[in-house]
Amino acid sequence: MNTYSNAAGTVILPYVVGNAEAIYVGSSWDGLIRDSELIVMFGGAPLKNLQVAGGGPGMHMGEEWLRRAKEAGIEFVNIAPLRDDAADFLGAEWIHPRPNTDTALMLGMAHTLAEEGLHDPSFLKRYCTGYDRFESYLMGGGDGQPKDADWAASITNVGAGRIRALARRMAASRTMIMTNWSLQRADHGEQPFWMTITLAAMLGQIGLPGSGFGFGYGSMCGMGGPRERIATPRMHAGRNPTGSFIPVARISDMLLNPGGWYEYNGEARTFPDIRLVYWCGGNPFHHHQDINRLLRAWRRPETIVVHEPWWTATARHADIVLPATTTLERNDIGASPKDRFILAMEKAIEPIGEARNDFDIFVDLAGRLGTREAFDEGLGEMDWLRRIYEDAREQAAERLVDYPGFNAFWEKGHVEIPAPVEPYVMHADFRADPAGKALNTPSGKIEIFSETIDGFGYEDCPGHPAWLEPIEWLGGDGATNYPLHMISNQPATRLHGQMDSAGISRKSKIKGREPVRLHPADAARRGISEGDIVRIFNGRGEILAGAVLTDRVRTGVIQISTGAWYDPVTPGRVGALDRHGNPNVLTPDKGTSRLGQGPIALSALVEVERFEGELPEITIFRAPGIMADAK
Repeated sequence: MNTYSNAAGTVILPYVVGNAEAIYVGSSWDGLIRDSELIVMFGGAPLKNLQVAGGGPGMHMGEEWLRRAKEAGIEFVNIAPLRDDAADFLGAEWIHPRPNTDTALMLGMAHTLAEEGLHDPSFLKRYCTGYDRFESYLMGGGDGQPKDADWAASITNVGAGRIRALARRMAASRTMIMTNWSLQRADHGEQPFWMTITLAAMLGQIGLPGSGFGFGYGSMCGMGGPRERIATPRMHAGRNPTGSFIPVARISDMLLNPGGWYEYNGEARTFPDIRLVYWCGGNPFHHHQDINRLLRAWRRPETIVVHEPWWTATARHADIVLPATTTLERNDIGASPKDRFILAMEKAIEPIGEARNDFDIFVDLAGRLGTREAFDEGLGEMDWLRRIYEDAREQAAERLVDYPGFNAFWEKGHVEIPAPVEPYVMHADFRADPAGKALNTPSGKIEIFSETIDGFGYEDCPGHPAWLEPIEWLGGDGATNYPLHMISNQPATRLHGQMDSAGISRKSKIKGREPVRLHPADAARRGISEGDIVRIFNGRGEILAGAVLTDRVRTGVIQISTGAWYDPVTPGRVGALDRHGNPNVLTPDKGTSRLGQGPIALSALVEVERFEGELPEITIFRAPGIMADAK
């Protein structure tokens, strides 16, 4: 998962389930542990992901919840190309379909439910709309191809008998379906999420304790954590006076096609003509797809300004770099809507050298533009922290939750929000009263067929969930030249590309290169041994990495984590060999569909070979030469 953009999910779900609750909240773990019998995980629940959360977790509970679930007797199924996407202690059944074929697998199970009468027609009629349109497709209406288990087996490479057996097992159990956010970061990434909802609806268990569906439980810490749904401190985004925006994954498209049009979420939109890029708090040369294409796009603006504490690849490609403070050099508040703790982040040291807080930089820029008072409202750093905390405190009081005053909070260092007495069951209120608690969808129900989406006329995202062949996958023509599917997931030794220069990250590397895991059978066919430096390549680029052989990766798949800082042998040259192992040199830059326009980094085919040449030295962790100011 190369970016935390949720474009593929946040577009689909408002039409289908009514709000973002399914993405960011989900039924709480205490209830799942009490009532679930079977948890089926598409994309698993990797423990490394459960160590991080947006805003920072006050307590790391992800592994603890999984252990409690196992102790409670819940059975797990891990559907993923990597065995260690589920912790060994779960004893999960490992099903490893071809990557990007989860939707076909779900369709095969749905066909079994319908054909054998294991679905719940009464639930589908009362709480859903459009099932009949979907069932026609499922049974072969239109194309004459029933989406049965045999059909799914030919696509997924999972046995038809195993597909049918899992469907029957899910129907016979109190079943929770968990789908990881990573599945949306593939071509047609909207489909597995829509199909997750449809499969759960066919089982008829949505809104019941211990069952239904949820997204992101294995994506970060805090998902499913019991928490009162009250405010946390946050800055208000304000209003965008231009009304202009782009889906975050369309950066290169925008820069390369000023004035060009594209389709997104039912609209025909126009790319703006960007002359200046001001990038603060991100690193596109880590997370964006097809870095060689980004390199071409990055040359188009007249000026690029970057805030950074570190000499990342993005900073090295900027015209102006403003040194910004790290977390340790400024005061802040740590908080997440999925966590029960609010943290006072008092600075540990004064800013080093010429580093300045982002806030102070913006205040001075606003002053030069004559808008300082409108920007900072006469408040300094601590004044703003006090304001956003007290705003959250006031909202919490409306829910009868008492936060201490700001001074007491800052002195103590944290606030703990009490856990709810009863577990939260997503959509329980809707199940109990579908008319009075209707969903915020056009129909007020779960939309298995969406008239709205169907009305957009997108062949790459029709009006119901469907199997659509990805641009690159192991069953496609591209596998002839590039027969390995690359999974570029989150690393265990850093977050994204942050702190790649630190000891724990560099210790994991092989001869200074990012490790790449591949199955021993795939390695043997290529004459690759443990610890070899290999060249990974396709038509978009080439990188070096260090080989790790393991049977915990499915055959036909390689796994290399995101986050190795881009270090081309010839800086600035499009197509140069990246000596360090950044997989986004190899990933395609295409939208999931015209609906979502999300990134498809997990739809990438490559080939791997031993690297026989002289090994180039890693240079990315050295500061570049600085020219003295001209006098």
